[in-house]
Amino acid sequence: MKPGLWEMTMKSDAMKAMPKIPPEQLEKMKQMGIKMPDMKNGAMLHKVCFTKEMVDQDKPPSGGREQQCQNKNFSRSGNSYSSEIVCDMPEMKGTGNVKGSFTPDSLTSVYDFKGVSHGQPVSQHMETTGKWVGSDCGDVKPPVMPQKK
Repeated sequence: MKPGLWEMTMKSDAMKAMPKIPPEQLEKMKQMGIKMPDMKNGAMLHKVCFTKEMVDQDKPPSGGREQQCQNKNFSRSGNSYSSEIVCDMPEMKGTGNVKGSFTPDSLTSVYDFKGVSHGQPVSQHMETTGKWVGSDCGDVKPPVMPQKK
């Protein structure tokens, strides 16, 4: 993968079910400094900045997901990868997996998770696609990555 600015599109059943926020309410939120991702056809679009250090790892950048759960049994073959996701915290318990592939300018992944969040059952399916926009991230900051223990 190339370092720089990426445009990510995430689709999930939960996003399709979200109510649409009226434009005037979005404008008020924007004036208050709340930045909302773009929503189109049940998908969330946002931009992510990946640093050279992030893309030089032996696995695709996660965008900080490890702060909540752990990746286990990561494997990579060529441009394809897979990993198990394990969450074992008071507010979230469960397991899932992610499978994907990437090229220098694009990525795709499929994420499935089953567990319990705040006492409620959770079943999540998400599909992500990404494309490299350019080497300059502009005002988009890289995600904060967890400290190695």
